[in-house]
Amino acid sequence: MASTEGLVPITRAFLSSYYDKYPFSPLSPDVSRLSDELHSLATALHHDRPLPQGESSLVHEAGCQPPHKIDENMWKNREQIEEILVLLERPRWPKVLQQQLTAEDAELASALGRLKDKLQNTLKILESFQASNSDFVFNTVMTYMPQDFRGTLIRQQKERSERNKLAEVEALVSNGGSIRDRYALLWKQQMERRRQLAQLGSATGVYKTLVKYLVGVPQVLLDFVRQINDDQGPMEEQRQRYGPSLYSLTKLALNIRLFLSLSWWSFDARKLQRDQLSMLEEAVDVYTSEFERFVKFIREVFANSPFFITAEEAGVLEAGNSDEYKEINVPAGKTHEVSLLVDSINSYIAWDFSLGQGKVSMFYPHISEIMRFGANFLYKYQAQDIGFSIEYTNHLGQKTLILPYRRYESDQGNFCTIMAGNYKLVWDNSYSTFFKKVLRYKVDCIPPVVEPAPSANEEHDV
Repeated sequence: MASTEGLVPITRAFLSSYYDKYPFSPLSPDVSRLSDELHSLATALHHDRPLPQGESSLVHEAGCQPPHKIDENMWKNREQIEEILVLLERPRWPKVLQQQLTAEDAELASALGRLKDKLQNTLKILESFQASNSDFVFNTVMTYMPQDFRGTLIRQQKERSERNKLAEVEALVSNGGSIRDRYALLWKQQMERRRQLAQLGSATGVYKTLVKYLVGVPQVLLDFVRQINDDQGPMEEQRQRYGPSLYSLTKLALNIRLFLSLSWWSFDARKLQRDQLSMLEEAVDVYTSEFERFVKFIREVFANSPFFITAEEAGVLEAGNSDEYKEINVPAGKTHEVSLLVDSINSYIAWDFSLGQGKVSMFYPHISEIMRFGANFLYKYQAQDIGFSIEYTNHLGQKTLILPYRRYESDQGNFCTIMAGNYKLVWDNSYSTFFKKVLRYKVDCIPPVVEPAPSANEEHDV
């Protein structure tokens, strides 16, 4: 578990200074030029004819502003590339073009094959970036998680959740869902991942019992995952800095698809002209090269960006929050017990405790004992430790020792329960004749983490 001592989450101000070191070279002016020209050509193809529903929706989408979030734009580009690749498949060509009756048709078919190869390569680069970036963020967060059952449970939750998401996508595709439907679902799932990350930070949802009272999970990590994607949080600086270039690429991808879709729709009446094909080829060349350059750049920015910085760098100092701990005095000759009723097996019992400065109890050793043992007497009885053990009691009242008695100055631990019943944590100061112990502790019973079943509305919302 990496240390977060002295660190705070990155701030927008820090990212602003960090991004100053990573200026993105402006896009080629051909991006906006070709986007506008393709949009004008597409408009000319349908200005005097009513459009089918699918093409009409595409015209509307191409006229809207791209999404604001960086990752949503990445998904949108991926969707448009896949849609264009489908249009470039031979079965989707106009029937007369499929027959390749003329030399011009053969030339066009060859050009379409080259466009397909370029876009397929760009799609692979984008998919690789998204997968590696997702793994990087999750693994970095897990680096700061305690390397015990907490990290294991969160990894298991993620794996189970990803399997469910994949099955959901496969079910949609097998039922005839469109590319648009699939990417709407993929983005919905991406937002669910973001909500789960925020839940980890604010200890809500499936993570509530796992994190809120857990020992050892750094508060700085919880703060980071809670606020990183806020609309005005640290990532807004990234959107302001690099978003406009990506938005332009998103619009170009949409206009490439729009022009190609309307060209196929009107092909029988208006064949694709040589100059129009040249413009389409140039647009795909510019789009793929500039988009790949942007992905390579943003990958480097992400890889080198820190998640945490020192409080001095952030200009703030956070005071430690100890509200979740309890502090009690365990008198000399006494014990302190905490009972936890466990309803489910595979729950976890977790604890964390330490001792403050011990103090002499209300009655003092006889003066003759002090004179007999000398100055070491008081030091001897101020030894800072306390006995600790855990026992289990079943419904018949039968007791089993879970954690054998031992004396500690402090301890942190957990175990998985294999039986329901009562678990008693005992701090024992009975061996101390004169000194009470100041015990600072927190304990909790964490039930098994189970991902909630989707609601009826969610099951039908695709």
